[in-house]
Amino acid sequence: MYKYKIDIMKALSDKGYTSTKLRREKILSEATMQNIRKGKGITTDTINTICIILRCQPSDIIEIVPTDKEKIQFF
Repeated sequence: MYKYKIDIMKALSDKGYTSTKLRREKILSEATMQNIRKGKGITTDTINTICIILRCQPSDIIEIVPTDKEKIQFF
């Protein structure tokens, strides 16, 4: 499981990529933007696109947080 370290939609908006522009230019779908807003998972392709726009690395926007079950199973 992972969580977002930053408000991705705000960071994109600060770079001039409003939700309207993202949707109109088919950069991100409405469903993807809703997943981001709700803290749900997104694809690696989407993470790649976001990182290119924000000029950052995935670790700048997401943090891996193991669940209790994952801690028991893998630690």
